[in-house]
Amino acid sequence: MKRGERREAGRDSQVLVVDDEPDIRELLELTLMRMGVGVVSVGSLGAAREALKDGRFDLCLTDMRLPDGEGLDLVRHIAGLGADLPVAVITAYGSTENAVAALKAGAFDYVSKPVGLEQLRALVKSALTLPERAAEAPLAGQRLLGESAPLREVRELIGKLARTQAPVYISGESGSGKELAARLIHENGARRDKPFVPVNCGAIPENLMESEFFGYRKGAFTGADSDRDGFFQAADGGTLFLDEVADLPLAMQVKLLRAIQEKKVRKIGATQEDPVDVRIISATHRNLAEQVEAGRFRQDLFYRLNVIELRMPPLRECREDVAAIAQAVLARFAAGGGAAPARLSPRALEALAAHDFPGNIRELENILERAVALSGAEQIEPEDLRLERPERGEAGSTGSLPDYLDRLEREAILQALRDTGFNRTAAAQRLGVSFRSLRYRMQRLGVREQE
Repeated sequence: MKRGERREAGRDSQVLVVDDEPDIRELLELTLMRMGVGVVSVGSLGAAREALKDGRFDLCLTDMRLPDGEGLDLVRHIAGLGADLPVAVITAYGSTENAVAALKAGAFDYVSKPVGLEQLRALVKSALTLPERAAEAPLAGQRLLGESAPLREVRELIGKLARTQAPVYISGESGSGKELAARLIHENGARRDKPFVPVNCGAIPENLMESEFFGYRKGAFTGADSDRDGFFQAADGGTLFLDEVADLPLAMQVKLLRAIQEKKVRKIGATQEDPVDVRIISATHRNLAEQVEAGRFRQDLFYRLNVIELRMPPLRECREDVAAIAQAVLARFAAGGGAAPARLSPRALEALAAHDFPGNIRELENILERAVALSGAEQIEPEDLRLERPERGEAGSTGSLPDYLDRLEREAILQALRDTGFNRTAAAQRLGVSFRSLRYRMQRLGVREQE
């Protein structure tokens, strides 16, 4: 069987164990052999390098501290060989810095001492069911269209990220496809047969966050009529996608950090913690580093989430892809309707390519949906798109002063709504106006929710 094919752990699988403590080596050997996995164990970095010359392995499990070097040295050595070999690192209990350093160096995953056998088994099963290397096969479920350099780089990095368990932080403007990128990482990794659970952190009331994330026991509070799992339990074995993670309140950030570090959660009303095997992918349109500087986001949680960053480019950086993306969107609108998709005239394509798309792909979809609904013709012309003219810095170049001020006010309201997940009460507080005043201004300026 070729390396990279889906399979259950069996005798044709071989694991290299590197640890200088005989008791740990024996524990790992027994656990792996009971899983039906072949084991070669050594006690030093030098012996590991010799074993790699002579043998073929499907996973390397190495201690962080070795007599003649660091486990990170072995991670880098294997990466330098170009070997298609995932490496997992055993770190000291609670050593966040070592775990993050290992993942940044290219480790597949890590396990903390004392070694939890359930966590170890889950790690081994994930490593032995990795899909083929991204360079050898296209992304499964390919939906990230575009051939511009920024999007090619994104697809290449997604392929690499799919082959690790490292936490990923996806940055990018609203509407740039952050959830799509997270889904592609999940669908092309070892967890693809397990759940992908997306969570909009900004849409959960603060008083319900703990029960939503961790679940609760029957009778834990009024209305808890039965046991209920939270997001972590729902995503067990799979991926938990935390969208708009910057909106988490500080108290919840502490609890989330503990759950990520310990890989355990406690339901409300429970007396013990339950282990969970979840990969964390997070995203926000805010600058998370700036949120840390402002004291609105914990630095330790930021470092746990931002092990590897994936930046989604705005659509204005991929103008050559607008035509292909637009045609794909129109084809999707027409699917199931029995009619041919609408076409964009050459002038309409030019107008789209010149537009800045502050709302990115989501804005493009809205523009095209409106054009199809209002046009009625098979071909969409520039006037059907109803694109706003680019704004300039001076009022005289964009019409009358009242019109210019209305545009500025409308954009400020829209931005506040986007930043608060279209929570009008929170948007009014951010803008320093009353809820009634905001509602009046939205009506006067024609601002629609979810615009």
